[in-house]
Amino acid sequence: MKRVLSSLMVVAVCLPAFAQTNTLSVRAMSLSECLTEAIQHNFDVQVEHYEPQLKLYDLHLAYAGYDPVFNLSGSHTHTDQGGPAGTNGVSIQDDNGFDSGLKGATPWGMSYNLSGSLTDTYGRQDENSIGAAGVSLTQPLLKNFWVDQTRTAIAVAKNRLKYSEQGLRQQFITTVTDVENAYYELIYARENFKVQQQALELAQTLYDQDKKRVELGSMAPLDVQQDEAQVATKRADLISGQFTLAKAENTLKNLITDNYPQWHEVELAPSESLNATRQLLEVQDSWAKGLTQRPDIIQAKLDVEQQGFTLKYLQNQLYPELDLTGSYGVNGAGREFNNALGQEQTGSRPVYSYGAVLTVPLGNVTARNNLKSGRATQQQILLRLKKLEQNVMVDIDNAVKSARSSWEGAEASKQARIFAEAALDAEQKKYAVGKSTTFTVLQLQNNLTLARSQEIRALANYQESLAGLAAQEGTTLERRKLDLIVK
Repeated sequence: MKRVLSSLMVVAVCLPAFAQTNTLSVRAMSLSECLTEAIQHNFDVQVEHYEPQLKLYDLHLAYAGYDPVFNLSGSHTHTDQGGPAGTNGVSIQDDNGFDSGLKGATPWGMSYNLSGSLTDTYGRQDENSIGAAGVSLTQPLLKNFWVDQTRTAIAVAKNRLKYSEQGLRQQFITTVTDVENAYYELIYARENFKVQQQALELAQTLYDQDKKRVELGSMAPLDVQQDEAQVATKRADLISGQFTLAKAENTLKNLITDNYPQWHEVELAPSESLNATRQLLEVQDSWAKGLTQRPDIIQAKLDVEQQGFTLKYLQNQLYPELDLTGSYGVNGAGREFNNALGQEQTGSRPVYSYGAVLTVPLGNVTARNNLKSGRATQQQILLRLKKLEQNVMVDIDNAVKSARSSWEGAEASKQARIFAEAALDAEQKKYAVGKSTTFTVLQLQNNLTLARSQEIRALANYQESLAGLAAQEGTTLERRKLDLIVK
């Protein structure tokens, strides 16, 4: 009967903590399911998804340098003026003019200009029509030959598109790692809450036993006060554990949803458990992965590549301009439009030209100093890359050591918990026959509670250290078999 009452008291203590939880719908979720939700609904991932799209628009904008420009114009001019002084002559003339053109540039640097014009003049004195059509070309041979502003802009835009994709990949890695850590923290909080429940049950059981001894006269009433203090302490620990559990649950919810109110009334129940399966970790292998797969390393290398495009352009600007020019066209003239157009169509009055233009900047101060500045910037970027690579190696080394230490800690805490259980069991048997004290039993209960909490904490730390190592290596997505999809 006493044991039944003791259990009811424990339940009564726990009921306030679960008064609100009992109204929630429970949803069991694996880590894989949480990661799937996060990839689809995490706000940071959604925001970062737009970066590659924006950089793609920038790339399309860079290609606009090759867009041809078409122009068309028409005009009418009327002139009415008197004749020479002392005469009654009057000069009246009307002009109708039409001009059109199409100009642009090619991917190999050539610029072109197609043009056409037609003018019709009529009045009292004369009437004629003149037409012309032709094309002019300019091809650089030195400056702006193998690279120019448009080609450089396109190369840089492609580079920045790759850069943004790595930024999105980094956000995926960060989010996945955060979800993993939050998932393991939730498991820890739930398991640690159970440990606090067990600790309260142990304290309550001892209190009930000692209270019965007081009633039988085999124990002084003062000794029971230690039991009451232990029960109150464990009740406070249980309430604190409930808050920690609720906070861990909200942290995970915030990572996997973009509609928190929808998940507010849902209790997340991890379907997986903590374990410590030892993994063989080699620093050299992790270094090789980190220096080739980490998004920030790839981005740093893309920065070097981008500066290479800039240097190539700046070096080309040192050369003088040597441009080949050429043009070809046809003319036509007559009293009517159709006369001028007919001559243009037959090509009977061709006009053409060809030549070269050389332009040499005497000082060329701007180009030379731009190139020097570009080379200094390249050295600066290379040093940043080397510094980043060294930092990555140090971070990976620390992560490997942390994972190894966490596994050893998990094994040690497991043994400590086993020894604490055995010690408490032995002391309780001694206490039952009067060969121990309440103080000793309470102390061993506290030791067992601490050992159980430390074991769970060590298991969570080990799983989180493995997740952290994968993030340092840049292998998180491959480890979790997740595909990066760029919209």
